[in-house]
Amino acid sequence: MINFINFERSFVMFRLWGKEFKENRLLRDTVICDETTDTRTHKIFNALDAICYEFDLSKPIWLDTTIADFKRHAKARFYQDNFVDSIDFDYLEIEVIEE
Repeated sequence: MINFINFERSFVMFRLWGKEFKENRLLRDTVICDETTDTRTHKIFNALDAICYEFDLSKPIWLDTTIADFKRHAKARFYQDNFVDSIDFDYLEIEVIEE
């Protein structure tokens, strides 16, 4: 006899905080909430797309160092090297604040 156990996923809201900095000053910030059942990776990419849309930015490129920092700290900084277009700030920082 096989017992089938249903595992119910607990509801957890995903929130990503996006911040623009110039000369160590916060220029603007936003928090993107995601209540979908997507994977964590999809939630991160969708939230980053929403941040870029809200800040009117092109989408940054995930360099190897950016990926390593994000995996290690759940935080990443996107500098001019990560963007195809020029940016008028020093870096865009994203941070997972709730999972």
